[in-house]
Amino acid sequence: MSFDPFHQFTVYPVIHMSIAGYDISLTNSALFMLVAILSITGFFYFAMRNAQLVPQKFQSSAEILFQFAEKTLLETAGSKAKSFVPFVFTLFMFILTLNLFGMLPYGFTVTSQIIVNFALAIAVFLIVIIVGFVKHGFHFLSLFLPEGTPKIFAPLIIIIELLSFLSRPITLTLRLAGNMLAGHILLKVVASFVVLMGIWGFVPIPFIMIMSGFEFFVAILQAYIFTILTCVYLNDAINLH
Repeated sequence: MSFDPFHQFTVYPVIHMSIAGYDISLTNSALFMLVAILSITGFFYFAMRNAQLVPQKFQSSAEILFQFAEKTLLETAGSKAKSFVPFVFTLFMFILTLNLFGMLPYGFTVTSQIIVNFALAIAVFLIVIIVGFVKHGFHFLSLFLPEGTPKIFAPLIIIIELLSFLSRPITLTLRLAGNMLAGHILLKVVASFVVLMGIWGFVPIPFIMIMSGFEFFVAILQAYIFTILTCVYLNDAINLH
């Protein structure tokens, strides 16, 4: 029996479609993103449709999630960033849901795909640039030269800061994809040993349970890290710190 730990990350068409010779098939990756959007929308609609002053458990859960994203942004970027709460909240919920869906049996980890993560990261990157220039004009470029830098070091500092700024989409992308890939591959390899061990397969089961719990923690943590870094980058654009 062959066990390929990378097979679980394969993107394949679920529904084949084409228009004018162009393949627009619905892939498993796109399907899980669609399901994630519908699930998030459905949850918050159900939780808030009969909102009460004293919230019930679903309303309370929805409010806690929103307040968490709001608090994270405002504590990082200040009150001037309040208008970006919906964006940060949507980003957090989308990544969190995709990460958790990847932990379900027969689930697909969309955030293991570099192209998906890069699309999210480049959206954050472009928003930061647009906000920076809209709020500060060309003074936004002072972000690449910290105040008080000796003139003799200015060219070197500008190059370093510029490269650091341009690498943000790459680091956001690889950090999320790498963590989701590593944990799922480890779980797959250990699970394969359980099958190969036959009647002795029960021995590593406690370890698998611990690893699964850790992976759930990583799924939540990585959504938070992506979100907090987005808040930090928005802070740079809004406050030029």
